[in-house]
Amino acid sequence: MSQELYDLVTVGGGPAGYGAALYAASAGLKVAVVEEDRVGGTCLQRGCVPAKEFLETAATYRCVQGAAEFGIETSPTRIDFGVSQSRKQQVVDRLTKGLAGLMKGRGIDIFDGHGTYKGGGAVEVSGGETLQGSSIILAAGSKPRWIRGFEPDGESILTSDEVLSLTRLPESVLIVGGGVIGCEFASMMSDLGTTVTIVEALPSILPGVDAELTGVLLRSFKKRGIKVKTGVGVSSHRRAGKLVAVELADGSEIEVEQVVVAVGRRPNSDGLLAPGSSVEVDAQGFVKVGPGYETAERSVFAIGDLINTAQLAHVGFAEGIAAVKAILGESAAPVDYTRVPWCIYTHPEIAFAGLTEEQAAEHGVDVVVKKDLLGGNSRARIIGEVDGFVKVVADAKTHQVLGVHLVGPWATELLSPGYLAVNWEATAEEIAQFIQPHPTLSEAFGETVLALTGRSLHVG
Repeated sequence: MSQELYDLVTVGGGPAGYGAALYAASAGLKVAVVEEDRVGGTCLQRGCVPAKEFLETAATYRCVQGAAEFGIETSPTRIDFGVSQSRKQQVVDRLTKGLAGLMKGRGIDIFDGHGTYKGGGAVEVSGGETLQGSSIILAAGSKPRWIRGFEPDGESILTSDEVLSLTRLPESVLIVGGGVIGCEFASMMSDLGTTVTIVEALPSILPGVDAELTGVLLRSFKKRGIKVKTGVGVSSHRRAGKLVAVELADGSEIEVEQVVVAVGRRPNSDGLLAPGSSVEVDAQGFVKVGPGYETAERSVFAIGDLINTAQLAHVGFAEGIAAVKAILGESAAPVDYTRVPWCIYTHPEIAFAGLTEEQAAEHGVDVVVKKDLLGGNSRARIIGEVDGFVKVVADAKTHQVLGVHLVGPWATELLSPGYLAVNWEATAEEIAQFIQPHPTLSEAFGETVLALTGRSLHVG
């Protein structure tokens, strides 16, 4: 058994783990990363990137279908999902190769295999090699949850992992779960010709999202034939010829070709910790950490989906930077999870940062709200996508921007100025000083904020 000594050993090569490794290496630390799959983790291999590639396929398909509106004649539109699957894999492979090259260029050693933290700074890699780190970052990520009785079989019952490996889309699908993953799959599959039904046990889809934004998405779903049943779960399923018959908790039954279970993700902490470790795990499998991401064992940190915070790749990056700063003895403020950016890549897209009206009220803050409907936006009219709006929530007394909420075309790309405004604690008057380019979708944010000053151009 060989033993290598490092300043930092990261267990997990997803966004949190590789982000921490890259940041640490750029600060001059000797770094190793242990990854049992391929670098990039779920986000790159079976999550964010491949899912968005398929959503872009759906957007391209919609564009071609609507080309006649712009005077462009096209032959009947047809989708070969096998080609899209091949393109998706090319994108993933190229990004994986690039990431591995970047890590190698920073002097990071990558070890293939399952990493187990044994305590005392020792990480055992499956195969017998042991790495010794002055500091350890646990970033093993997460994996799909499923429901008892709906265990994935890769054919009739799928999770996000299996959906992203399909070479043919089903004619009909039941998506169990109306969260971000479920809604993104519903939007993509419906656009590409699948008949879609969403079942959500909670009273509404996308819990935590501003209700008005969700309302725009629901209207789009209805227009596109996506059925949404809320307040009801699933009970059981059985084979019905070539279909799957799913019984719902209300006694009704739905027959579909495939079922996609999209009920969230659970921390990948199984087999991560040996008995010699003093790192603690809660009842849900999340590693327990303090405000600075340090575990119960000194110099051992945990970040990303392995801890009970927002399961977002960019949050994992931020947690990794904070943990490395703490290792370096630098000032490291933890992530403010009330102000992180959220992006949902449905059609229309949803993006937001900061508080909703309801959340502000829960904090005892009186707010003023302004909205700019995209129907009056020149660029939205030009591209033919006018369903949506920009909504800004501000403190009624100080006009500090507390929340920015968008729904509509390219909302995920338009959030950045709103995110900066929320996190810089900027006021409407300060932001209104900036000139907005015209005609753009982004000027809708500037117009909305200008209206908060009491004077406006196009916003009422």
